[in-house]
Amino acid sequence: MMAAVTAAGLPPGTGEAGQPDGTEHPGRGISGSGRPAGKPTLKLVLLGMGCSAAWLASVLIGGSFDPGVQIHRVALAAHILALVLSFGAILVLDWVGLLWLLGRRDVHDTRRLDSAAQPLIWGGLAILLISGALLHPDLSSPPTQIKLVSILVLMLNGLVLTKTMKQLHQLPPETLFTAMAAGLRARLLAALCISQTCWWTSVLVGLLNSTLRRWTGT
Repeated sequence: MMAAVTAAGLPPGTGEAGQPDGTEHPGRGISGSGRPAGKPTLKLVLLGMGCSAAWLASVLIGGSFDPGVQIHRVALAAHILALVLSFGAILVLDWVGLLWLLGRRDVHDTRRLDSAAQPLIWGGLAILLISGALLHPDLSSPPTQIKLVSILVLMLNGLVLTKTMKQLHQLPPETLFTAMAAGLRARLLAALCISQTCWWTSVLVGLLNSTLRRWTGT
């Protein structure tokens, strides 16, 4: 997703000797096979394990711990605020990314916005996990299961895209989406679709569950 965690790399448009810059040249494109260069770094693997562990802890606590009505109300308010915080930042980032795809924005606009929004996104996700554990979700409900899986997928999707986003932000500011290698374009579009699908699934299932709880009084 356009809001993936990024790290500062080489100056835009430059790279190490012998390494491509992400744009296509006559007769060839970078990473012609469409696969990311290199293997996942140990840091990304550890972060993925940390996110998975936090998600699993939230699910296990939520399924076994009933905090009571008062704490549930506070947790629900925190859950909604965290959703607005993180999902709102995601929507803005993906919108700017879409404008770049259409040639309406500079490729580095996404980098500047992304670096400012990352604390909001990941902070919001952390609050979602904590507050979600206090909402005592019905883990036997298929919609709830879909929501929980969507949250895990969107977190891992953000992590694995780090290297791709770093490569993207090393490109010259005037780089167009159509000038990039096909593999890099495919990875960006796939990540954007995964991000939006998982977020909207989580939001809609959450609204459905909240509505059903009001109707049933549970």
